[in-house]
Amino acid sequence: MEHTAHAHGGGASWRIAAQATLHCLTGCAIGEVLGMIIGTALGWHDAATVALAVALAFFFGYALTMRGVLRAGVAFRQALKIALAADTVSIAVMELVDNAIIVGIPGAMDAGLASVLFWAALAFALAVAFVVTWPINRWMIARGLGHAVVHRHHR
Repeated sequence: MEHTAHAHGGGASWRIAAQATLHCLTGCAIGEVLGMIIGTALGWHDAATVALAVALAFFFGYALTMRGVLRAGVAFRQALKIALAADTVSIAVMELVDNAIIVGIPGAMDAGLASVLFWAALAFALAVAFVVTWPINRWMIARGLGHAVVHRHHR
């Protein structure tokens, strides 16, 4: 089933948009958490830690999307193009929001991996990023963009 405006009577459903946003959040969270863990454990400056977390969030976000598209028999190069079209805006918004929040919470970046503040700030930031990105994904899907591009290739 194609998840576009035509499939939902003129607008993408909030449920479909939530699923797309959760999919994006999964890749972002894997990369974000891994980047924050590595940067914090190595004692890196906030900017370097955030840069690593963002790079890994994009990597894992695209990789999760490509996994499903490749399973549908799409060639690697085309799968990469689909992932870029499907996830770039969503990942960028999520990363902008969650990193702004984490950096903005006093002491969160310096709290250390054993700190409740570090993990609570990261969880809060990812939750807010989901809420902000969800309507953006709904808008994009309704126009045949974002994750609507991926659903054309699922079997």
